Amino acid sequence: MQSGSYTQRKMGFTLVELLVVLSILALLLSLAYPKYFSSVERAQDAALKQTLNTVREGIDKYYADTGKYPDSLEELVEKKYINKLPLDPITDSTTTWVLDQPEPPLEGMVYDIHSGATTKAKDGSPYSEW
Repeated sequence: MQSGSYTQRKMGFTLVELLVVLSILALLLSLAYPKYFSSVERAQDAALKQTLNTVREGIDKYYADTGKYPDSLEELVEKKYINKLPLDPITDSTTTWVLDQPEPPLEGMVYDIHSGATTKAKDGSPYSEW
């Protein structure tokens, strides 16, 4: 026959057991944390490259159709050259884009587009130069 104190002791965890489990969890998290944020940065870089390519393609198609560059990104949306105003994945905003104007005698206001982010990519190049 077992005593009552033995069955009560088996129902819970000791402080040492909980500390061991928590230290194992902390070790696993410390290994996974850098990988997670590294993959998030790579995904943002890929999203920015794709967005820039899509908008630049829309600008080129607009120029091929009209013989001039658009006056704004909104004009590309209105005329259905791009689906919606692009979101800069680095700054998480649609208003931070840096727009380059074409050299005269070309008409229009949007010749090229760059990210308005002031930070650098993983390869060391500034996002604003992409």
